[in-house]
Amino acid sequence: MPTIGWFEILIVVAIAIVVLGPKDFPIMLKKIGSWIGTAKRYVSNIQNEVSNLDIEETEIKEKKDPKNKDNDK
Repeated sequence: MPTIGWFEILIVVAIAIVVLGPKDFPIMLKKIGSWIGTAKRYVSNIQNEVSNLDIEETEIKEKKDPKNKDNDK
């Protein structure tokens, strides 16, 4: 899988400054940062929900058959 180096990032930033202009570039960076933050929070919430479901499922299994708790490992 190809990696992105500093030179490629520099080229993308330079093109973005030329296309957007120096005044709008910081605004676009803030918007992109906001989108990334929102996406990270969304993924984190999903991971927490899945983790909670797994814990609840384990508790239900233990309540149904507590004597087999040691055999599940």
